[in-house]
Parts: sequence; C-alpha cells; structure tokens
Amino acid sequence: MQPNRTVALVGKPNVGKSRLFNRLVGRRVSIVHDQPGVTRDVISEELPDFTLLDTGGIGLGGELTPEIIQAATEDQADFAIAAADLILLVTDGREGCSPLDETVASLLRSKGKPIQLVVNKIDQPELEGAIDDFARLGLGVGLPVSAEHDRGTDALQAAILRHLGPPPPVDLEKVSQRRIRISFAGRPNVGKSSLCNRLLASDRMIVSDVPGTTRESVERDLDYESKGEGTWGFRLVDTAGMRRKRKVDSTLEYFSNLRTKGAIESSDAVFLVIDAQDGVTKQDQILAESILDEGRALAILVNKWDQAQDTFRGGALEGYANLKEFRDSYEESIRKELFFLPDSPVVFVSAQTGFAIERILRTARQLDAIQETPLPTGELNRVIGGLLERQPPTLIRGKRFKVYYTVQVGTRPFRIRLFCNQPHRFEKGYKRYMEKGFQSHFGLPGCPVRFLLTGKEERYSRED
Repeated sequence: MQPNRTVALVGKPNVGKSRLFNRLVGRRVSIVHDQPGVTRDVISEELPDFTLLDTGGIGLGGELTPEIIQAATEDQADFAIAAADLILLVTDGREGCSPLDETVASLLRSKGKPIQLVVNKIDQPELEGAIDDFARLGLGVGLPVSAEHDRGTDALQAAILRHLGPPPPVDLEKVSQRRIRISFAGRPNVGKSSLCNRLLASDRMIVSDVPGTTRESVERDLDYESKGEGTWGFRLVDTAGMRRKRKVDSTLEYFSNLRTKGAIESSDAVFLVIDAQDGVTKQDQILAESILDEGRALAILVNKWDQAQDTFRGGALEGYANLKEFRDSYEESIRKELFFLPDSPVVFVSAQTGFAIERILRTARQLDAIQETPLPTGELNRVIGGLLERQPPTLIRGKRFKVYYTVQVGTRPFRIRLFCNQPHRFEKGYKRYMEKGFQSHFGLPGCPVRFLLTGKEERYSRED
C-alpha cells in the first residue's frame, strides 16, 4: 500500500493560504479574496508528488462569519490536519507574529505532526528579516515566500519533498481507472452539500442552514461498493449555490459562480438539486438551461422528499389516492415547468434520511454510458428524414428547410452534422421538435443534442 502523501496549508485567516495553494497547484482552484473567511471547505488537489489541501482560516471572529459556519470551518481544518503527513503553517510576514499565530502553532504542535513554517508576503529580499519575528513560535527557521509574486515557492516545494521523502512508484492500474465526474448544482440551501455528505458517509463538506455556505466547488472521490456489481468510481463536485446575476452583489460571489460554471463544464453528469417544498423556481429554470447550453447530461434531484412525504401523510394534501400518485403528479409538474429538458431523469431523494440515495449513482452511471452511444449513419438519416416528413418545416417565402445528409461527429454532447439548404431557416421551435424526436428515438434521456448545420454547396442551388 502506498503511503498517504498529504500536505495541508493551515493558518489564521487572510494570510494568503489560498493564493499559495493556487501557486503550488499552478492554476486558480481556490478563490482568492481580501475578505477573511472565504475558504470554508477543505479544497484538495492531486499534484504529481503529493496531495495538497487548502483549509479555512482558524480563529475567525463570529462578527464576520456566522458562528455555526466558523465552527464547521475549523472542524474541516481539524480533518485536514488529521489527514496530513506534513503541515505548512502559513503566516503573514507583513503583519508579523501575532497572538493568534502563537495559538495556531500551539494547536498544531499538540497534534504531533511535522510542521514547516512558511512566512508569506515577503515580496522583496529586503523584507526577509521579518521571518525572525516568528522564531518565538518554536518551529525553526521559516521559509520566506511570496505567493502573489512567486518568490520562494521552488524552495518550499523542495522542503516539502525533503519532509515526505521520495515519491512512490506510479500505480499504473490506479491511473488508468476513470471516475465518473458528478456535479451537484442548484440554488443556495437546497441541500447539495448534505447530499454529498450522505454519499460520502461523512461530514467532510460544511452543512448549515445559512444560505451560501459553500463558496468553492469542492471535489471528493467516492469508491462505492455496489451489491454484486463491483466498485464504482466517482468524483463528486459540490458547487456553490447560484443566484441570478442581478442578485450577485460581490466579487466573491461572482468568482464563486465562475467556479460553479467551470465545474459544470467538466462534468460527465450534472444533478440539478431542487427543494421538494419549493418546487421549480425561475432560477431553477435558468440553471437547467445553462447546464444544457454547456452540453452536459442533466438529471433533476428532488431533495427533502421526506418532508413532502410527511406533508402528504399528514393529510395536508388532498386529491391524491396514494403517495405514488402524488409523486407522479409532482414529476409531471416538474416536466411542465422544465419543458425544454431532454427527457431528463427525475430522482426523488432525501439527504436527511438517505432515501433512494443510491439512485443518484445509478443514474450518473446511466447518463455516462448513454453519452458514448454510437449512432449509425443510416439510421440517423432515416430518423431525421422521418421527422421532417412527419412534421414539415414552415414555408418561408415559399421555401422550406431541407436536410440532405446527416452524420454523427461527436459525443458529450451528441453532435450531429446536418448538411442542409440554408441554416437560417432552421427555426428555434422546429429545432426543439427535432431534438425531442431524435432523443426519444435513440433513447438518450438527459443528454443534450447539438445540431451543427452546414449550408448546401453551389451544386444544390437549382433545387432550392
């Protein structure tokens, strides 16, 4: 078994942990912002020689962040410390050694883990004398770095490898295993983090009733042992709750939305989580459309279904013979509100009770497999021809949209090339009709289709 090579960035708020994390990773993963307490969940990234963890600031005052979130943030930091083989205590060289730095250092020493002191924000050589102020922490000589200007990071990486020792041989079998990447998207406070935690059987993502708790897109690997079907590998991505653009009132929330958009773009399957008590909102409609616009396979997760069941059993809902009839009616209303869905699966679950939680993973596997379906060219042409014949396009100035030949040119999403007469005649309503018929015939629930139109060559001009 290979040793666990995990490095955790720990420190008080606003010392530059997330910026240093991004610098070591080589790209922007954690959100960097001057506001203390931006990082709340543990953010992880697999580097060639070790796993790097970014944690929330320890000791942030409750006047800036709700106390319940700060407590959960520090629980997450405790998790990272427990998981780490090496702790990088990050401090602020401009500010100097503070009482809170001493408190954090004392906490870390009590864990019995190797600690490397890192003094950040040493932007120029003449500032390196500031590291002497941190000698009273009793952690040896600190490494001066500037995450913002990329100073000292090579020396820091070398120090990390000295602590960890030589990297183990690469496990080629493990590298070759592909994980299905699942993103949970939705409005704030619909239960995305709770669903991830239920699947992971842990509390590794912060859950609270305060909307907007998750600001990063947090990724976790899940190996699920299914009954009689072996191990299923997934990567779960818990995204920040997205609000309408006009309600995004800070740069921090703007960048959170960008992270969510990036997570969706790289997903094999996206689950739009809605609250069973709220039903489909205008924002849910906008999010669903944006997910499909990115070409991602989409399923709808109705979370908190236990509450809806309790409401039904309590007699508050009349006119339904049984719970199944109520659920079928609920699903019908979802499909009516989200009429543009590509026959997406609708899964009723409860993060609180674990009801139907495995269906999420089965649905993700189904969507992932469907997206690799090859569509025979002959059948493609027959289906498109049949759709055109069944409901001919509208006459525009005496002429109709025509398709001469059809071929599949890609997957994820399905990309279908239509060689046609004039692309501008392919009206939006007719395009939707073609998509629905196409998805229904080939059995592509939840999977968007892109029709790529190529106008006719000159040789067709006489036929027009």
